[in-house]
Amino acid sequence: MRTFPIVRPSNALQPVIQQKIDNLNKPKGSLGRLEALAMQVCLIQQTLTPSLAHPCHLLLGGDHGIEREGVSVSPREVTWQQMVNFTRGGGGVNMFCRQHGFKLFIVDVGVDYDLSAYDAILQRKVGRGTGNFRYEAAMGEAAYQQTIDIGAALVDMVAHEGCRVLCLGEMGIANTSPSSIWMSMFCDIPLAECIGAGAGLDSEGIFHKYQVLTEAVEYFHRQYAHPDAETIIRYFGGYEMVAAIGAMLQAAALRMVILIDGFIMTACALAACRLCPAVQDYMIFTHSGDEKGHRRMLDALGADPLLSLGLRLGEGTGALCAFPIVDSAVRMMNEMNNFDNANITKYF
Repeated sequence: MRTFPIVRPSNALQPVIQQKIDNLNKPKGSLGRLEALAMQVCLIQQTLTPSLAHPCHLLLGGDHGIEREGVSVSPREVTWQQMVNFTRGGGGVNMFCRQHGFKLFIVDVGVDYDLSAYDAILQRKVGRGTGNFRYEAAMGEAAYQQTIDIGAALVDMVAHEGCRVLCLGEMGIANTSPSSIWMSMFCDIPLAECIGAGAGLDSEGIFHKYQVLTEAVEYFHRQYAHPDAETIIRYFGGYEMVAAIGAMLQAAALRMVILIDGFIMTACALAACRLCPAVQDYMIFTHSGDEKGHRRMLDALGADPLLSLGLRLGEGTGALCAFPIVDSAVRMMNEMNNFDNANITKYF
């Protein structure tokens, strides 16, 4: 069983970092949130000259057994069809990766379709979709550990290429359902307040989704009176989601900056934090999405997102959109002059 030696970044450098920020040729505090971001990245990397070298994006695909219960407006074949579309460069994630210089890795962790003919897709399939958690666990303990290991190994792979900043995205029809359940269980929020429209359910569809998920949770609690975090994660999670958790844990162990996207990836971040609270220090929460409950989940994590653009595409697109803000914070530290070198009187 893989372990993750995650430690909180030392704060020993914080006064020196703050001194450098305050001595840049600008009014003290005038770059606002960029200064806080610069501090976070410097502490993660334990340096006064941070780097966002070789940014990489992991796009993880998987199908969900709960989709069979009609909890999504999109049919499951959209998962594999979109995965193929990504290989042709036609997705939103492709566009934003090109725009912001991210190397994209498309990974099949559990899509219910044979994608082996597509060389552009990394083949890491654990199963062809998870079990239907209305009646059974999404995955067993062995599959759960295998999937965690896959996510961690993907991070090892990009780290070997020199990656210092990791973005994560997902493709999996019906994955708002396990996300809503994780949110409810980990944040102690009523399930009805965690369920939204997903890809576009109407009010009747949302009510049906609530009924199905309520039955699933009740069935789960009849089997597990006092479940631990790992049991909750593996019972409801998708392969792409659990792989994302493994990736987050390993990225934190390797002191990477981790960009957290929307509702699904925030749910994965929440789950990762329940396994190891220190992982949150390495996360930048990039936006508050349009899915019901996302803002509340961010609040439960004490997270202050960078953007609020009404996004709900997933795929990691919101995190990619926010990357230039993080990049600006790092450039501030490395490229902006200070008062002494600029021969400007320091007036505070």
